Amino acid sequence: MRVIFFIAALASILSVALICLFLFAQGIPAMSEIGVFKFLFGEVWKPNADPQQLGILPMILGSVYITGGAIIVGVPIGILVSLFMAKMCPKPLYRFLKPAMNLMAGIPSVIYGFFGMTVLVPLVKDIFGLPQGDSILTASVLLGIMILPTVITIAETNLRAVPQELYEGAVALGASHERAVFKIVLPAARSGVLAAAVLGVGRAVGETMAVRMVAGNQTLMRMPYDFLKGVRTLTANVIMEMNYAVRGSLHDRSLIATGVVLFVFILIINSLFSMLNADKKERTRKKRITQSGSAGEEGGEAR
Repeated sequence: MRVIFFIAALASILSVALICLFLFAQGIPAMSEIGVFKFLFGEVWKPNADPQQLGILPMILGSVYITGGAIIVGVPIGILVSLFMAKMCPKPLYRFLKPAMNLMAGIPSVIYGFFGMTVLVPLVKDIFGLPQGDSILTASVLLGIMILPTVITIAETNLRAVPQELYEGAVALGASHERAVFKIVLPAARSGVLAAAVLGVGRAVGETMAVRMVAGNQTLMRMPYDFLKGVRTLTANVIMEMNYAVRGSLHDRSLIATGVVLFVFILIINSLFSMLNADKKERTRKKRITQSGSAGEEGGEAR
């Protein structure tokens, strides 16, 4: 079994290495041909123009805006719901909420996209009196809903992992149930809750189909206050143009280079998650050492 597990681990590493090799082998030369600065900070995307203009800054900003909006919408709600489910939810209600969260996690993104097109887009259009409701705001709300299962599940697991003695000690000292949960339990699970938020961000950055259906897909420069206007994300740019880009052309290779930029974003997010986990483990280790030292001192005094 050790050999089988080792082979499985090697297969996973090899698959990631091959993906990296393909992306960078195809994308880096395209960036060099266009110019790294022009590619990353160019404000115009016109692959069919003469000469071609292949700047992806509008798509980078579009991804950042929509991901940031999803964090504002989804992370606070997700953390509050996880607190409720972990510490305040009645058992009969929990038996309903937990399967509902699992069901939300399993719904295909295209179904979320249909929901956004039929409900959120007309709602935003009517509320703000817009000619069309496809916008940064619509995509942010939809993506915030989509990351809820990830944030809630991971945050709830970490909240339940907090030692019950911390909560009981706070209540014994006179804290109310709510105060003990928000002032003691939540800070104790801080690194795990932050990890849930980081993984939610990773889910948001990589989302394609649902965002493509409600974001407006406009390759124009937008400012943060243009949240009622349409944008295009990096992922949407790839799936919309890959089918008609001539294989091997600069346009085709620039789309692969867009995937390289997105891949780097995901690597940064995963690195943040690893750093948070390392910090959590280090603080746990130091806490155990401190507790062991305190127990030893108390034993020495008793003797």
